[in-house]
Order: sequence, then structure tokens, then C-alpha cells
Amino acid sequence: MVNGMGRGIFGIRTRRNSDKLPDAQINSSFFVFVILIIISSVFLILDTMGYTSRVKNAGLSIFSGIRGGIHEVGSFFSRTVLSISELSNLRKEHADLLEQLDRFEELERSNAEIYQENIRLKEQLGFSRTLRYRRIPAQISGKDPDNLFSAVVINKGSSSGVSNNMTVVAWQNGSQALVGKVIQTGVLESLVMPIFDINSNVSSRLSVSRFEGIMEGQGNSEIPLLLRFIPRRARDEINIGDIVVTSGMGGIYPAGINIGRVNKINILEYETTLEIEVVPMLDFSRLEYVFVIESENIDYDEKEKTDYDSAGLDDG
Repeated sequence: MVNGMGRGIFGIRTRRNSDKLPDAQINSSFFVFVILIIISSVFLILDTMGYTSRVKNAGLSIFSGIRGGIHEVGSFFSRTVLSISELSNLRKEHADLLEQLDRFEELERSNAEIYQENIRLKEQLGFSRTLRYRRIPAQISGKDPDNLFSAVVINKGSSSGVSNNMTVVAWQNGSQALVGKVIQTGVLESLVMPIFDINSNVSSRLSVSRFEGIMEGQGNSEIPLLLRFIPRRARDEINIGDIVVTSGMGGIYPAGINIGRVNKINILEYETTLEIEVVPMLDFSRLEYVFVIESENIDYDEKEKTDYDSAGLDDG
């Protein structure tokens, strides 16, 4: 009984203590639970706020990157299109500038050519006014297709008063010299045989010693002419550089027209005459303008001036 009571007592006590302990435990647990809920809520709020901020920042970064990328792409295409347009404009401007440069260079060349042509024409004009003969100005327009190395064609014919055997002269480097003679005449053009032609023979005279001979061509303007039949005794009176002129004998070439200068004197054995090499005064490779003259001494009139102007040789 004692044990039962004890058990009973203890049991009652135990039951009483059990009745009291759960309430305390509940209160204590509830208090702890509330605390934990508050703490968890705080951490959750704090964590939620940080996550939201991170999400917001991440979203802002993403959208900013996308917007920046779109802007860069748009700017790239805009710059590309603009660059292509500018390149096209630059190419067009470059082509225009090159075309203008070509025109300027052409004008410069034309002006230089006109200037040089004007100088040559003025020289021809000055020479023409000093001639004592009727003169017909002409321009070399070609060469004889059957004789490319000698005969030349001039742009004046019978319609301008040119006829066979008329003398042709030119002005070059400040001096007058003999070109040759007309051998064939057309209406508008004539054929001239120059003095270096192998068939050319010109009665000539040494201007200082006054010895006479016959000037013969050798078929090429680069080869000296040959003055033949000069007496051997004239050797001591002839010097290198002496001028040889036309003698006027034969009635074809007027007297006193320059031909060339003595370049070499050959003494031929068993011969009574000398053979003299003469370099022409004219450079036939640069010959452009000539004058066809007659031996009659006449005045310079307006008709001749008209003929002169028609060849393009004027004061301008």
C-alpha cells in the first residue's frame, strides 16, 4: 500500500507535475517558436530584399547590356552605311579631281605647244619679211611614200602659185638655209626634193674663198653633203666651219642662200680637185615650215600677205 500510495502519491504528484509541466513547456516552446518565427521572418525579409535587389540589379544589367548591344549594333550599321556613302562620295570626288587634273594637264600641254608654235611662226614671219623674193609659205604635210628618206610633201600646190623647179628655203635657229626644190606639183600639194637627196645637185660657192663647186646629196639627212670640183689649189684658203652658199649658176637656185658649213676636207690622190664634206645648216628631222620662192625680185604686197596668213604664219 505504501508502495501503492507512494506510487499513488508519487503518481498523483507525477500527474500533477505532468499537468503543470506541459503548460510551461508549451509556453516556453511557443515563446521560442515566436522568437524563431520573428528571426526567420527578419532573415527572410532581409534575404528577400537582397535577392530582389540582386534580381533587380541583374535585370538592370541584362537589359542595360541588351540596350547597349542594340545601340552598338545600330550605331555600327549606321556608321557602316554612312561610311559606304562617304566612300562613294569620295570616289566620285576623286574621279572628278582626276578628270579635272587631266584637263588641266592637257590645257597646259596645249598652251605650251601653242606658245612654242607661236615662237616658231614669229621666226618664220621675221624671215619672210627679209626675203627679197616672192614667197609662198607652206607646211610640210608628209613624205613621199615611194621615197621615205628624201622627198617631202608640202601643203601648197599650183592653186597657190607653186610650180616645178621653184626653190624651197626655211628658217631655223636664227638662220636661213636651203631645203631643196619643187619637183612635182599638184593642185593642193607639191613634192620637194631636199638637198640631201642622192639626185640633188646644187651649184655652190664657198662664202669666204669664193671657190665654186657642185653640192651633191648622199641620200640621208644624217650624212654630210659632198662639195665636189673645188680646185686643189684652194686647200690653203678653206677652213673648217666656212659657210657654203648657193652660187646662182644654172638659174634654179637664187644666189647667196646658205647651204651648210665645211666639216672635213678630203684631198684625193691623183685628183686635181678637192672633196669637201658639208653639214647642212638645217636639221631636217625638225623641219615644219618652209617658203617656196621665185627668183624675181618683187615687192611685198597684200596678196602675198594673204597667202602668208592663209598658211597660219601671222604676227600672233
